[in-house]
Amino acid sequence: IAEKTMILKPLPTDRFLCSFSHIFAGGYAAGYYSYKWAEVLSADAFSAFEDAGLEDDAKIASTGVRFRDTVLALGGGKAPELVFKEFRGRDPSTEPLLRHSGLTAASA
Repeated sequence: IAEKTMILKPLPTDRFLCSFSHIFAGGYAAGYYSYKWAEVLSADAFSAFEDAGLEDDAKIASTGVRFRDTVLALGGGKAPELVFKEFRGRDPSTEPLLRHSGLTAASA
């Protein structure tokens, strides 16, 4: 992967995969988990717009109003999981993040 994605090619002696321990050592794990959970919520929130139909302006506007009236308006006034449930009508799902990341097949 590094050969295809890095600007500077890794050195032959590079052992990055063997040294990527900062997630598991030094207390970074909880922070990393929170970043990943934020990605889950973001992808799932965006999937509400996908579910509405990205080509349907009226449905996108309606979903946007629902997002504004829940996620943006309620902010810290309610527990985050309750705000999300009010917006999506269900608990968060990891499926949209997996799909957006190319880890599951897109539904037809």
